[in-house]
Amino acid sequence: MANLAINHVTKSFGSLAVLNDINIAIEDGEFLVLVGPSGCGKSTLLSIIAGLDEHTSGSITIDGDPVDGLEPKERDIAMVFQSYALYPAMSVEQNIGFSLEMSKMPKAQRLERVSKVADLLQITHLLKRKPGQLSGGQRQRVAMGRALVREPKIFLFDEPLSNLDAKLRVEMRTEIKKLHQRLGATIVYVTHDQIEAMTMATRIAVMKDGILQQFGTPEDIYDRPKNVFVATFMGSPAMNLLPATVVGETLSLKGADAVLPVPASVVAPLTEGREVLLGLRPEWLSLASAGSPSGPSLPLLVEVIEPTGPDVFAALRAGEREIMARLPTGTPVAPGQKASFAIDLSKAILFDAASGVAL
Repeated sequence: MANLAINHVTKSFGSLAVLNDINIAIEDGEFLVLVGPSGCGKSTLLSIIAGLDEHTSGSITIDGDPVDGLEPKERDIAMVFQSYALYPAMSVEQNIGFSLEMSKMPKAQRLERVSKVADLLQITHLLKRKPGQLSGGQRQRVAMGRALVREPKIFLFDEPLSNLDAKLRVEMRTEIKKLHQRLGATIVYVTHDQIEAMTMATRIAVMKDGILQQFGTPEDIYDRPKNVFVATFMGSPAMNLLPATVVGETLSLKGADAVLPVPASVVAPLTEGREVLLGLRPEWLSLASAGSPSGPSLPLLVEVIEPTGPDVFAALRAGEREIMARLPTGTPVAPGQKASFAIDLSKAILFDAASGVAL
């Protein structure tokens, strides 16, 4: 496997910048997820890494060696596509071993490697079938097998689970993560699904409008977002953002007729009257009567309850503001009820109201 460095990569079409000065570096064996909304440039960046597209400026290095200008086959990478891209007239065995056959690998060695990969992916019983006889999940395993059999330096996945139903997505997500743990492979994975990003990655690159918004571990991205976009894009339900004004050592919440202390995590000096946004994850709220930790609380009106099984999502209202809370199943709340909710400010984040940047 290999490390990967993306250095000041820019991609432009005339005056339109699709990628703007992207800098990302991962070590051997890491699982990097490029995540962001449609049109943010993540698939373009993956294509540039693969050599399927050219960048306007910057460089890509694999194991310290520049690969700019090299053809895809010269970069020692393997790509798994959203559409599977299997040959319908070939058997699973032939599909997986096709690249090895094209490289003139001896048949016995080729069959041995195909058998090893099929066993790893638990598709040995499917080797004689054609793609048309397979389910979506089985086809995705075959597509992964075709990449694995080459034993490349880096695996590239382009939204490989987007064609699967919800249950299969979860199963395949687990399988890909298991595969990564077994192989210690270096993987770059593109998705617009922030749940996939959070559950699979060792590093996440959050992108928007061709700009890298934040690069870090899943914990960094979730607990310490650098701006409002990252805070609201990563996490479901999204982080609550409450407009407030700094008044001494407190925050006066706008439209809520309430005051909270400035979170202890904020070390930057705050000027009197500064307009900010208080960021609270839904799980940082709890019913005050349910043994919640000591701390400030707000009187809130329960508007909607959404049971999910392990959790209950509650839409709460404080004056003009709606706040989402993630509560344990069995929490005694009901629509129309007014209750006091404790606020855990230990991880709360303040953002500048004008720029959206974390303070």
